[in-house]
Amino acid sequence: MKKQSRRQFVKSCFYLTISGLCPLFFPLQAGCKQEKPSSLSDKPDKDKGRIKTRESPGDVDFEPSYLRLHKTGELKKRGEELWNIMKACNLCPRQCGINRIDGNEGFCQSSSQLEISSYHPHFGEERPLVGRGGSGTIFLTNCGLRCVFCINWEINQGGIGKTRNIGDLAGMMLHLQKSGCHNINFVTPTHYSPHIVLAVDMAAEKGLRLPLVYNTCGWERLEILKKLDGIIDIYLPDFKYSDGKMAAKYSSDAKDYPEITKAALLEMNRQVGVARPAGDGLMYRGLMIRHLVMPNGVSGTKEVIGWIAENLPKDTYLNIMSQYRPMYKAVDYPEISRRISRKEFSDAIEWAKAAGLTNLDTQGMPL
Repeated sequence: MKKQSRRQFVKSCFYLTISGLCPLFFPLQAGCKQEKPSSLSDKPDKDKGRIKTRESPGDVDFEPSYLRLHKTGELKKRGEELWNIMKACNLCPRQCGINRIDGNEGFCQSSSQLEISSYHPHFGEERPLVGRGGSGTIFLTNCGLRCVFCINWEINQGGIGKTRNIGDLAGMMLHLQKSGCHNINFVTPTHYSPHIVLAVDMAAEKGLRLPLVYNTCGWERLEILKKLDGIIDIYLPDFKYSDGKMAAKYSSDAKDYPEITKAALLEMNRQVGVARPAGDGLMYRGLMIRHLVMPNGVSGTKEVIGWIAENLPKDTYLNIMSQYRPMYKAVDYPEISRRISRKEFSDAIEWAKAAGLTNLDTQGMPL
């Protein structure tokens, strides 16, 4: 089966599966009612740039830093610089060098054409991101890491999504803000970072004022992260592996994952600092690290925790996640073909406490 027809087959199966689900959660899928992204024509808020939360007015007076960059023209300039990188794409650490602007697809299976799977208020993220109104997630199609156990493989590797333009993306942000979401959460953003920055610039002109969450696998080039300095408010990276051999085996030969991710985490921390909830319990700025505990020590949890404790502030936000389950091709690898045990999770918590980490999120299986 040819590549295009195989992707179309996966998409068709996915559409059949979700056809009966609520349009709120899959607003881009065929047959679902969708509000037009015409919110781009909405009038800017009078108090443009500052947001006071409904939970506790007066406790938080937040202004996203991207608004300053928008006013000076720097935001658009950086978006254009990122766009030009796609001429010989090296947005992600694979640096495949493909001219995506000419319509060619990189290793991530993306050209310069933006593809989005869905956007909606999401209530399954960390509590300081969810609040009462939810995290405004935008699920971007495709991925450059391509893990064999990917829980979102239909989107990240199966190509589920609709073609959109930058104006559509800006409209989605404004719609999510109007819906009462507390942030804009870009899921798997790396290969679409040019589109994101240009869309934020467009949305900022029309009144966007929510914090931006960069929800990433952690495997990010320093050169690209530096272009995001002052744009992203909350970094939400994974720290998947401590051992490059494991990364190579389970994430499409990304053997340099540990070294690149460590450097990326240091840069993210430099930009936004430690994540601490504000007076209303919500997060507006900071680094929030996720680590997924995997069976049989595959993720190197103890070493990951040790590195964080030694190289970042002890109150760095760390979510130790217990929800691993064998998805996609994981059943083909015996060592990761089961869920983790209660002991594997409790050991991870004890290691973090012993390392002196004080800002732990340990939602998961009961201990």
